[in-house]
Amino acid sequence: MIPIDENNWKKQSPYDRFDSFIALKTDRYNTLLLTIEKSGLNTTVISVAGNRHLFIFPNGQKIRSAGNTFPFAGQNPYVLVAHYDRVEGSPGANDNSIAVFHLLRAALIFAEQNIDNWIIIFTDKEELVSGENFEAQGSFTLAKKLKTWGLEKARIFNFDACGTGNTFILSTITDSILKNNDRPNINKLKENIRVLRNRALETVNKLRFERVLLAPTPFCDDMGFLRAGFVAQTITMLPEEEASKFEVVLREYPEFSNLLISGEIKKSNSLQFFPQTWKNLNTPADTFALLTPQFFEQTISFIVELCK
Repeated sequence: MIPIDENNWKKQSPYDRFDSFIALKTDRYNTLLLTIEKSGLNTTVISVAGNRHLFIFPNGQKIRSAGNTFPFAGQNPYVLVAHYDRVEGSPGANDNSIAVFHLLRAALIFAEQNIDNWIIIFTDKEELVSGENFEAQGSFTLAKKLKTWGLEKARIFNFDACGTGNTFILSTITDSILKNNDRPNINKLKENIRVLRNRALETVNKLRFERVLLAPTPFCDDMGFLRAGFVAQTITMLPEEEASKFEVVLREYPEFSNLLISGEIKKSNSLQFFPQTWKNLNTPADTFALLTPQFFEQTISFIVELCK
């Protein structure tokens, strides 16, 4: 596949439909579905609890009605997740449109390289409104279905806000939540997140990426999965300068993780130390102008290498 031209990236497939996807009055579900179909990818729409999730499978894999057999049942495929909804009034360029399109491009590369141990899911209803808890997320009810489909062993990697910056942030928010929890089955979840983290670290090391930070991140689909008994390793990106400053903050203010978990960060003076890229999410400022296409290939390389 031709490398991404950072100056003309929106003219290359699948990014040539990116502007339509982030237009404020667009129907994001239909725009995404048409983009997937135009790309010739093997897609299925599955509705769960009123939310429409778009699945992409390797060519030849499909849900078989006879016996209701789901692809990869009983196996441990990589399940690559990105939510496609957004907060009303925000273009949602970084949260989370660009991660959706990175996964689309990765799917095309998977087909070229005959990589076939993956499922891509574009989730609905990641964004919550005031008064909703994490069990209202689409990923919560979806995760319960994954169990009934025989995907208890799935290795779930969640991609969120992956379009700005050159520093990989491997989220540790799940670790922080599980750390002091001694309920039954928690040790298994702790081990699962360690396995996913190690796989992510193996991948960045193999690709020789130098800018990597393990740090707590804002909640996303990972919380819905966790409430349903699955762990998901979230991957996000930050500009190098923001990541370096955030690393210092985490070292000097160890309570930062707790503020994120409790939600008190929004009312705390510590909000001033929050990376600006994250402050822009869910606001009108989340436009394509803040994306850094010169680093897109880095993220896509990670996704592809992860699944090899």
